[in-house]
Amino acid sequence: MKVILLPRSLRGRLLLGLALTWVLVVTLVLGMSWQLGKAMVHQTNMTHLRYEASLLASEVTQQVELRIHALERLDVILGDNNDAEALLKVLRDNDALMTWFETLIVADSSGRVLVDWPEVEGRAGLETGHLEYFDVLRGTRKNYVSEPFVGRVTGMPMVLIGVPRTDVYGQFAGFVGGVVALNSSGLFERIAKIRLGENGYASIATASGKILYHPDRALVNLDVPNKALNPWLDLALDGWEGDGFGELLDGQTALQSYAQVWPAGWIIGLYLPVDQAQLPLADFIQQLWWLWIALILLMFPLIWWMLGHVLSPLKHLETQIGEVGIGHRESVSLATNMLELQQVAYTFNRVDNERQLLMSNLQEREAFLDSVLNTVPQGMFVADINGDITYMNPALLKLLGFSSYLPLEAWFEQIQLEDRAGARDLWRHSLRTGSDFVRQLRFLRSDQELLWLDIHARVVMLSQDGHTLGLVGVVKDITERREQEAIQRWEAEHDPLTGLLNRRGFERRLEEAFADFQKTSTPSALLLFDLDHFKPINDEGGHALGDEMLRRIAQVVAREVRRSDHAARQGGDEFGVLLPSCTLLQAQRIAESLRKAVGEISVEHEGKEYVVTLSIGVTTFDEDDTNVMDILARADAGSYAAKRQGRDGVVVNPPQSHDDVMELFDRF
Repeated sequence: MKVILLPRSLRGRLLLGLALTWVLVVTLVLGMSWQLGKAMVHQTNMTHLRYEASLLASEVTQQVELRIHALERLDVILGDNNDAEALLKVLRDNDALMTWFETLIVADSSGRVLVDWPEVEGRAGLETGHLEYFDVLRGTRKNYVSEPFVGRVTGMPMVLIGVPRTDVYGQFAGFVGGVVALNSSGLFERIAKIRLGENGYASIATASGKILYHPDRALVNLDVPNKALNPWLDLALDGWEGDGFGELLDGQTALQSYAQVWPAGWIIGLYLPVDQAQLPLADFIQQLWWLWIALILLMFPLIWWMLGHVLSPLKHLETQIGEVGIGHRESVSLATNMLELQQVAYTFNRVDNERQLLMSNLQEREAFLDSVLNTVPQGMFVADINGDITYMNPALLKLLGFSSYLPLEAWFEQIQLEDRAGARDLWRHSLRTGSDFVRQLRFLRSDQELLWLDIHARVVMLSQDGHTLGLVGVVKDITERREQEAIQRWEAEHDPLTGLLNRRGFERRLEEAFADFQKTSTPSALLLFDLDHFKPINDEGGHALGDEMLRRIAQVVAREVRRSDHAARQGGDEFGVLLPSCTLLQAQRIAESLRKAVGEISVEHEGKEYVVTLSIGVTTFDEDDTNVMDILARADAGSYAAKRQGRDGVVVNPPQSHDDVMELFDRF
């Protein structure tokens, strides 16, 4: 990234500002001059081109008309005679016409050439009836200038000017023609001499688009290239006269003017590139630019001195402000007539008096605030707008085990890892949005004591403009409360006698497992069983003996199932085991293991030994289940089936869609 270095002094910046203003004004003036000058240059040059085009068209028209009149006079002399000898004699007698024509010919009504002069072998008797110009002369009986062609003998581009002949009855009797060489007949002598600067030029083309004259002789007798590129030329080929502004074949933008040579059906075009037309103007603007630059360079020393003289009172103001700051002066006093500086000095003195008063009040408030914060029993801290801790009161230092306040990052390092990322994100969000930071998290003191902390920090803003000053936070130790809440949550979902889940806790975990199954189709199984022969224990040994049996059974159940399984005493002698991520075959094996292990437990009372057995129902979750009650009903039905079959057994009751699995169990 580029860094723009500005002068550090006011004097330098004012000088730079004046220079930039000067450059801007000069640029605007020269830019406006350039635009106005361009318009004037274009108008002047267009007028010149229009005038030149008109003169050239008149000149060429005159040349063509002179040749047509000469042929008409020759036709009068020839009369209606078609005798070759007589015709040839007349042509020889008018040999002066050879200054205008390369060849004179006379043809009859069928287009056969009767005589030519100068004579060329093979030309007499030549048939022209099939040619374009003969058809036009015979059809219109008007003078006609043909399309350009290349002469067979000279190899030069030529045109034929034809005058129709008529007999005494007014019928078409042939034509008198003169062949004109485009390069050497003097027809385009005027246009060849015209000069339009270095790159401007003139050209002539027929209305059909054939080039008759061009400074590049290689283009003569070729078609006008790419008519669509220049719409003005396309209009001129249709008979339009005028001027325009557009692009040429070589990509240059040029001023253009077109005029018509009506007797010949030709178009004269003049072209002047815009760059060349504007060249004098560009040179003039460039000279003016350098003149302005030289002028400002000469004025810089004078402006620099004047700025120094005008700004000298500022130096005195700076000196006196510094003296007030170090206590050598009580106020600023300037001997100047500059109204702005007098106002600055007055304002400074007033603000300094207010500042001293505020500083006195601020010191008193800081002392009072320090005293309050140091005596508050709750932990409190202050952070700046960047989130860095700047103050911690003694109560907070004692709570966290810090000897002195530490930066915020040290706090995060001692927050429990599971709570650290969330606390960091919320802290950043509060700094960014100005919302309160409210979080409960676990904090590990330096002495390895784990605390639960409740932190509430609020953003402090100035009421005048909403400017953020930082954050003030309160920290509470809620460890005892959280431990009590944890105990209450455990007791709410656990059986106090066996330590297993109670019905409420078991059903909650069953609901969670069923929700996971619906999302991921993870297989889970359920065991439900109650105790066979448990009633005699309570009746004969009392509830104390029954409770002892229940505790021993709970220990065995907890030992036999997996760590991820959930065992519960749902009430009385009814038990359940939830087996997440467990197939039906695995569930049956676990049930058999439980049945055997519980069968080995016994209690004694007055010399009599008591044992119990299990009637276990086994099932799995199924996609057709609508809720957990469907699963509980299948497992419960399996348990009752085991009792009906004589107790002390395991009955698998799979969903209806698992009949193939049931057959596998029957074989097993």
